[in-house]
Amino acid sequence: MGTDVSAKQGRSLIRADRARQRARRDTANPRYKWVVLSNTTLGVLIATINSSILLIALPDIFRGIHINPLTPGNTSLLLWLIMGYMVVTAVLVVGLGRLGDMYGRVRIYNAGFAIFTFFSIMLAITWLNGVPGGLWLVAMRIFQGVGGAMLMANSSAIITDAFPVDQRGLGLGLNMVAAIAGSFIGLIVGGLLAPIEWHMVFVVSVPFGLFGTIWAYFKLHDTGVTRHARMDWWGNLTFAVGLIAVLVGITYGIQPYGDHTMGWTNPWVLAALLGGTAVLVVFCWVETRVAEPMFRLNLFRIRAFTFGNFASLLGALGRGGLMFILIIWLQGIWLPVHGFSFATTPLWAGIYMLPMTAGFLIAGPTSGWLSDRFGARTFATGGMLVAAGSFVWLLILPVMFSYWQFALALLVNGLGMGLFAAPNRTGIMNSLPANQRGVGAGMSTVFSNSSMVLSIGIFFSLMITGLSSSLPHHLMVGLTSNGVPHDAAARVAGLPPVGVLFASLLGYNPIQSLLGPHVLGSLPAATQHHLTGHEFFPSLISPAFSDGLGVAFGFAIAACLIAALASAFRGGKYVHVEEEPSLDGKSELPAELVAEGAE
Repeated sequence: MGTDVSAKQGRSLIRADRARQRARRDTANPRYKWVVLSNTTLGVLIATINSSILLIALPDIFRGIHINPLTPGNTSLLLWLIMGYMVVTAVLVVGLGRLGDMYGRVRIYNAGFAIFTFFSIMLAITWLNGVPGGLWLVAMRIFQGVGGAMLMANSSAIITDAFPVDQRGLGLGLNMVAAIAGSFIGLIVGGLLAPIEWHMVFVVSVPFGLFGTIWAYFKLHDTGVTRHARMDWWGNLTFAVGLIAVLVGITYGIQPYGDHTMGWTNPWVLAALLGGTAVLVVFCWVETRVAEPMFRLNLFRIRAFTFGNFASLLGALGRGGLMFILIIWLQGIWLPVHGFSFATTPLWAGIYMLPMTAGFLIAGPTSGWLSDRFGARTFATGGMLVAAGSFVWLLILPVMFSYWQFALALLVNGLGMGLFAAPNRTGIMNSLPANQRGVGAGMSTVFSNSSMVLSIGIFFSLMITGLSSSLPHHLMVGLTSNGVPHDAAARVAGLPPVGVLFASLLGYNPIQSLLGPHVLGSLPAATQHHLTGHEFFPSLISPAFSDGLGVAFGFAIAACLIAALASAFRGGKYVHVEEEPSLDGKSELPAELVAEGAE
C-alpha cells in the first residue's frame, strides 16, 4: 500500500514538474504576450457581447416563452433580463480581482470561462414558458454574469503582467476596444439570430466559450505577483449588500409607482437607495479597519489611479444610457418613418449604429499605442472633449435627421470614446503595484459597470421626465382626432411614458400594442391602417421625444466635460516601480516613479 502511495506521489510530482517546465517554456516565448492578448480579448468580447445581446432579441425571446413584457406585472422580468447581468458583474468584479491577486489571476480567469460557458448552455436549453421561463432566464443570466465578472476582473491584470511597460497601451487598448465594441456587436448578433430561433442567442456563446476555456487552460500561465491573504468577508458582505441595494433601487426607480410616472417616490426604492448608500459607508469604514481589505482604499492615494477612475466613471455615465436612447430614437421614430416595419427596426437600429463601433476600432488601438510613448493624459482628455462635441452635434440634429449627419456624429462619438478608453485604462493599470493589479482592475471595472446601470437609470429618468410633460397631450389629441373613443384615448394617454419607451425599444407596433385589438377592431379599416402605419406614432411622439433628447444629451455633455477635466488632473506619464532592496537592505528606488511632467 505504501509503495502505491509513493508511486502516485512520484507521478504527481513528475506531472507538476512537467507543467512548470511547459509554463516556463511558454512564457519565455516572445509570442506569449500575443497569446495572452488573443485569449483575454476573446473572453472580454463574449462577456460584453452578452451584456447587450438580449436588447434586440427580447421581443423574440418573450414571444418564445409566451410572455407579454408590456404587461405591468412583467416589467420587472424585462428590466432584470436587461440589467441583471450588468448588476452582478458590477458587484463581483472587485472581490474576484482580489481572489486573482491571492490565488492567481489566470486560475480565476480560467474558472470564469468555464462558468460562463456552463450557464450559456443552461440558458440555451431553456424549456419553461410563462413567468417560470422568465425567472429561469433571469437566474441563469445572473450566474452567467458571475463567469463574465471573473473574465472582466482579471483580463486587464493578466495583460499588464504579460506585456512590457512600453507595449501595455497597445495591448490594453486592443482589449478595451473589444470590451466596448462588444456591447454594440451584441446588438447586431442578437438581432440576426433571434428571428431565426431565439435559443441561438445563447447557443452562439457556447462554442467560443468551450474553445476559450480549453485554450486558456493549456496556454495561459500566472506570471504576476500573487500574495496569499485572508479573505475580507465583512468587506465583501457590506460591499455586495450596499451596491446591490443601490443598483436594485435604480432599476425599480425607472418603473411606474402608483399614479407616478416613475418610482423614485416609492418607499421601497428610497429605502434601497438610502440604505444601500449607508451600507457602502459602513463598507468604507470596514476597509480601513481590516488587515487585508478587499477594496484597497490606499490605492486612491495614487493620483493617476484616482483621477483615471473618476474620468472612467463619468465617461461611462455619458456613454451607458446613450445606447438605449439612440436605439429608441431609431426604432420608435426614424426607421418607421423611413419605411421600415416595426418588427425589423431592432436589427436595423443595431446596423445603423455601426459607425460608432467603427470609431472605437479606429481610435482605440491607435491611442493605446501612442499612449505608451506620450502618456495617457493628452489622449484621454482630448477623447472626452471630442465625445462632448459629438453629443452637441446629436443635440442640434433634428429628430428627422439626414442619416449621413447622424452617422458622422456617431463616428465622432466612437472616435472620442475610443481615444479616451484605451489610454485611460493603460494609465490606471500602469499606476498599480504588481501584487494589486487584480483588485485594482476590479475596482476600475466596478466603477465603469456600476455607472452603466446608473447611466441607464439617469437617461431613462431624464427621457421620461421630458416625455411626461407633453406626451399625454399629444397622445390624447392625436388619437381622438382619428376617431378613437375618448375613454380609450384617455387610458392610453394616462399610461406611464416608460410603457411607450419599452414598446419602441422592443420593436412592437406601439399603437397596436397600446390600444389592443378590441378598440382597433371597432374603427374603420382605413383608420386602423393609418393608426398602425409607419408614420402616425413617430410623428405623434417626436415633439415630446425631442424634449427628452435635449435633457439627456445635455447631461451627457456635462458628464464628458467633467470627465475631461478629471483626466487632465491625472498628471503626466506615470508607471509604478516596485521597491528594489540595495545591499544594505534599504530601498534604492521609490515605490512609485513619476516621470515626464507629472506633478
